Amino acid sequence: MTLRVTLVCAGIAGKGFDSLGQGMDSGWISHGLAILSACVKARGFEVDLLDLRALRDWDHVRDELRARKPDVVGVSMMSVDYNPAMECLAIVREVLPQAVTVVGGPHPTIMLDEVKDSALIDHICLGEAELTFPAMLARLERGEPSERVIQPMQPDLDLLPFADHELFLQEWRKWGYELNSPEAPFVVELPPPFVTVIAGRGCIYNCSYCQPAERHIFGRKVRRRSVANVMAELQELHQRYAFNSFMFHDDCLTEDRKWVMAFCTAYREAGFRQPFFCQSRADIIVKNEDMVRLMAEVGLRGYLIGFESGSDRVLRFIRKGTKRAQNLQAARICRKYGIAIWANYMLGLPTETREEVLETVSMLKEIDPDYYSPAFYTPHPGSDLYTYCQENDLSLIRSHDSYRRNPDEAKIKGVDYVWLQSALAESQRRTWVNRVKRQGRYYWKRYAQPKKIVRRVRRWLGAQ
Repeated sequence: MTLRVTLVCAGIAGKGFDSLGQGMDSGWISHGLAILSACVKARGFEVDLLDLRALRDWDHVRDELRARKPDVVGVSMMSVDYNPAMECLAIVREVLPQAVTVVGGPHPTIMLDEVKDSALIDHICLGEAELTFPAMLARLERGEPSERVIQPMQPDLDLLPFADHELFLQEWRKWGYELNSPEAPFVVELPPPFVTVIAGRGCIYNCSYCQPAERHIFGRKVRRRSVANVMAELQELHQRYAFNSFMFHDDCLTEDRKWVMAFCTAYREAGFRQPFFCQSRADIIVKNEDMVRLMAEVGLRGYLIGFESGSDRVLRFIRKGTKRAQNLQAARICRKYGIAIWANYMLGLPTETREEVLETVSMLKEIDPDYYSPAFYTPHPGSDLYTYCQENDLSLIRSHDSYRRNPDEAKIKGVDYVWLQSALAESQRRTWVNRVKRQGRYYWKRYAQPKKIVRRVRRWLGAQ
């Protein structure tokens, strides 16, 4: 009898149960689970999804587990998902005591000691599990033993099947997902139907708020799928969903200039015109304006940029590898080519002074981003800055739920969060000059672009 596998998306630490379709954290697929599903199905096993974001409460979880009766329950766990993931595992033990439980994802890989002795967990898959998890299932089906802690194996990304979007869509539609989009759109520049893709894994940069956790999961180098492989996935997604826009979900797509230039050529030659967003860095944008121009020509409509701070000292402290001047110049280049700016930045970093916070505020006013994405610095497990906070007794994190990057909760000692809230509000208050410029750009796009003027003149002449 074929093993029945239920994969669990436990991402409810942000918006909780019954939050389906509400933006990034509640309306996008988990690519880790979607690719894992495709790999498991390729080995002949039955797979379904339990997405806690789509369910009502923990009793609903119990009812679904009883109805499905999976042989294996696999739970993906980020640090912020630890509490709901463990609660779900406890419920599995309660209602399906014979089911085999498996956890994987970033948190078990980085913080193995926190989960390795739990009686709720039978097996732990470290790192990338596209090869090891299906192999473990095969051993289980044959009645063979398997290690409790399963070491990772790096797959050839071009040999993996494409992410199983239907795993999520089929489950979501059961619980009322009615958007005409495989994933929830999040900005006006990216109209539905909207999808996300991942072209590679890893990050070559050394930011202290992230590394070495990323290297621990994916290795020291970035491994990227071939342009042909990514194009094949886009073709398949377009045939299935007729998407009108998409986003690259890579940590920093633009770090590989050669790959980006080849992709732009292939994308245009394939006849795609759909707009897209991706993540980049200020220094890359400044040093590769010709690449930025080409990306804009073929469909790029926005960059998600980690500006982080307007203080050069703070940028050095967090090992960002960029400078305030580069942040400002990158914003000017984006404006030049009509690229929207999604500005990621942090306030309340260790050692940061009020004057340095105000440098970030002034930088944001000069950048005038299209979208603000602020965070109160949060010490995240596996990073060097997390270790710094532990060694200096700075962390105020008492629950895994607080690993969210939310700018409304005290994260470390020594920060005046009441004052920081006022600085946060000021960072998003546009100057009157910027408001006037924005109104001008809006009306130009709506009424005064040459193509639109020509169309109006033709309609007017036709009516004469």
